[in-house]
Amino acid sequence: MSSQENQTTSDTDLVTQLLDAALLHVVFDGWSEATFEAAIADAGVNPVLARALCPRGAVDLALAYHRRGDQMMLARLAEADLSELRFRDRIAAMVRYRLEAAEDKEAVRRGVTLFALPQHAAAGAKAVWGTCDAIWTALGDRSDDLNWYSKRTILSGVYSSTLLYWLGDDSPNHQATWEFLDRRIDNVMQFEKVKADMRKNPLLKPLMAGTGWLSSQVKRPASRDDLPGR
Repeated sequence: MSSQENQTTSDTDLVTQLLDAALLHVVFDGWSEATFEAAIADAGVNPVLARALCPRGAVDLALAYHRRGDQMMLARLAEADLSELRFRDRIAAMVRYRLEAAEDKEAVRRGVTLFALPQHAAAGAKAVWGTCDAIWTALGDRSDDLNWYSKRTILSGVYSSTLLYWLGDDSPNHQATWEFLDRRIDNVMQFEKVKADMRKNPLLKPLMAGTGWLSSQVKRPASRDDLPGR
């Protein structure tokens, strides 16, 4: 392992230490400066180094917590067999895996509050987009035109609304949330069916052909760094 890789691993470990320490304080102080300072003290990390690793303080730790949930979702997928499920059910399973990866609902609730602030809204939207991109990529999406964007945009809406429902859900095993999720995905599937029917309609074919041509002119980003908001 090169010295650069060692440094990257070391930095990641330090952020993990800070995050674990911060989670003990988030329930009381949210993802705030007070939480970040307490995490530095509890983790015993040099304050200057901590600021260098997390320039935005607790905001960067909240994003690290979100990425941890994405990683847990993908790890659970690696242990599951979704091959027998319909594709819409695979999507539903992935959204459920992602929500169940949240170890602390209050930390998520505080994160939603944080990223609702105008100055952090773009970072929150980027995090949700990253989650939906991870889901589609893990399920084998190979689209490279406007569909690449539309799939992630639509799923971002489904995921965000389901997350908000989940935060307020006190039903046993969050059963009400999973039923809500199924309804949202059904709505999306109905929309896709309408588009398919429009393509078959001889009167609407010219319109859909024009839309198809426009889609073909839009290419997916060359890398994750080219995602919207990056």
